[in-house]
Amino acid sequence: MKYVDYYQVLGVPRDATLADIKKAYRKLAHKHHPDVAKGDSNEEKFKDIAVAYATLKDPEKRAAYDELGRHPQGEEFVPPHQWQEQFRDNGADYSDVDLADLLAAFAAAQQAAARGHPQQPMRGPDYEVPVSVTLEQIYNGTETEITVSVPEYDAHGLLHHVPKTFRIRIPKGASDGQRLRLPEKGGTGLRGGKPGDLYIVMNIQPHKFYRVSGNDLYIDLPLAPWEAVLGASVQIPTLGGLVEMTIPAGTAAGRKLRLGKRGLPAPNDGVQGDLYAVVRIDVPKTLTERERELFSQLAAASSFNPRAQLNAGAPS
Repeated sequence: MKYVDYYQVLGVPRDATLADIKKAYRKLAHKHHPDVAKGDSNEEKFKDIAVAYATLKDPEKRAAYDELGRHPQGEEFVPPHQWQEQFRDNGADYSDVDLADLLAAFAAAQQAAARGHPQQPMRGPDYEVPVSVTLEQIYNGTETEITVSVPEYDAHGLLHHVPKTFRIRIPKGASDGQRLRLPEKGGTGLRGGKPGDLYIVMNIQPHKFYRVSGNDLYIDLPLAPWEAVLGASVQIPTLGGLVEMTIPAGTAAGRKLRLGKRGLPAPNDGVQGDLYAVVRIDVPKTLTERERELFSQLAAASSFNPRAQLNAGAPS
């Protein structure tokens, strides 16, 4: 089935109050009502708004909807196994059903429970939480504390987001998007069911120096014109500390200079990637009188023409 973000449909945050939801619904329903706005697209929009409101205004349906977790709008997803177990007696076919029908099955199950039909314990849902990590953390591997907002049911069966702190181990060489599983730290179960799992999804923060390509790192290396022409020995910052690098004479802008095994470690075998310093020629923005004099002397003495090939190809 396709996921529909009802909060996005109504334009409200996930922690919106019932008053906020009603206010948003009234505004959108008036704007897209078929009697006000003509056209098939507005009619479909009006239906989506009505379904979203019908779900989010009902505490039980909203709790059930939140329990499904977050997904991109329109993404194909399968309801958790525990849902299928809970609602299997309602005749729901999850191979061809929309989200509204799924929540209707939830309402039917709740009504059956209210009439005294016993239901089995239900395991809590799994949740994914994104956490930002630095290149320095995944280079060395480290333990750190994170505080995340975890959905939990209160004594009345309503779903709330509760901040919790966990100590996690960021593995050496972890990749962007890699998931860490925290068993039974997810959503609370119903009727005595076990909690679900919490998955920490690691998002690597952009770095002020390095660009990541697999296990390799790239860094821009500014050189003065005389360093590029004459060669030099310069210090390069790496995740493991400063390293001395020899710049060959005649180094051109854009050249990639390789520092072997100074990149990120591979997550499985620990083999280190490489660090590539991409040369960029910087020129001084202001000159002293002596510097200007020396550059003028160089210009007068040198026969070097960087545009020789360009000029040779131009029509006479």
